[in-house]
Amino acid sequence: MKVLLLTPQLPYPPHQGTSLRNFHVIRGLAEACQVSLLSFLEPGQSVEAEKIAPLAQLCRRIETVPVPQRTTGKRLQQLLTTRRPDMAHRLFSQAFNIKLLRMLQADDFDVVQIEGIELARYLPVIRHGSPRSKIVFDDHNAETELQRRNFLTDLGQPRRWVAAAYSAEQVRRLRKFERWVCQQADWVTAVSQPDKAHLETLTNGRAPITVIPNSLDVQQFQLEEADAIPSDIVFSGKMDYRPNVDAVLWFVDEVWPQIRQRRPFATFTIVGQKPHARLDRLKNEPGITLTGWVDRVEPYLVGAKVFILPFRVGSGTRLKLIEAMAAGKALVSTAVGAEGFPVAHNRELLLVDEAEAFGTAVLQLLDNPDERKRLGQAAQQFAKQYDWRVVVPKFLEIYQQLLK
Repeated sequence: MKVLLLTPQLPYPPHQGTSLRNFHVIRGLAEACQVSLLSFLEPGQSVEAEKIAPLAQLCRRIETVPVPQRTTGKRLQQLLTTRRPDMAHRLFSQAFNIKLLRMLQADDFDVVQIEGIELARYLPVIRHGSPRSKIVFDDHNAETELQRRNFLTDLGQPRRWVAAAYSAEQVRRLRKFERWVCQQADWVTAVSQPDKAHLETLTNGRAPITVIPNSLDVQQFQLEEADAIPSDIVFSGKMDYRPNVDAVLWFVDEVWPQIRQRRPFATFTIVGQKPHARLDRLKNEPGITLTGWVDRVEPYLVGAKVFILPFRVGSGTRLKLIEAMAAGKALVSTAVGAEGFPVAHNRELLLVDEAEAFGTAVLQLLDNPDERKRLGQAAQQFAKQYDWRVVVPKFLEIYQQLLK
């Protein structure tokens, strides 16, 4: 079976949600298929053979196109002169278009898989260039629902009303666009049951949708304590991503003072690339470390006493939760942070939504090593079902149904 994957950034090294999902999908598919990859290349990413050797070994062919650069003026023009959502413009490139058509003409692909809504505008190109190929749309987030939550969160903060207005307009546009791509694809995959439910409502049940959760290499996170970089509390994620920024700022503003009052020397480490300007004020906060880009997140996870997911907005599922669980960590999360996973309060983690209760839960774990150990062991057992070796074969089942 010949499969072509379209990805928004080169999925190696696999350092954050999108690239992690895509790398492990490729890793699993390569065991049964001939996998080719067409990807955008972000600034700082490399296609040098020695730097992407693990990815190159999995793929029959890899082609890349630089991420298109958009000025603020261009984004405003697109907002005013088109009816498409911003995400539909973000990665639309004539160079990608041309390379995609050439790949479709050179190979007889059985399946073309679109990884995320930012690449959805290439669906008509696939239909034109390879009419017999089946198209799978892997929707990493229920984007319409994500923007709706962004809107509701920002609406409650007067200083964020401009952002709220932007989100309100994007919800309207995304609703039509996301419905269109789901109905045009031959199959849709969602990362969680809640996302599937949102997409089924959006499409009026007119698209086949299967839940295939995010996955990782569970064994990769089972490190020795000697590898640890210690910190009391750890959060990880791409730090220019709006839900991550909102989560960290809510925690620092509403929860952190309570923790520092009880434990004046507590430490909080925020691990992730490209910290947004909204986080600049945290750089001088006592006890807080913004790491920026790191080669490996695993040592920070192993060194954490408590891992937090203080999310108020978001959709899909958060791979960081499974990473921390695979590392045997005790977690404190909001309901949104753990959404899409069949977890229960006080079984695999602590689930709390209010700021004061969140702080109390974190302090309870910091004060109680035995409780951290209990939850960490339960979390580690839970994470095993999300290993790529278990999850990715579900894509092959879809392909086989489509190609009957």
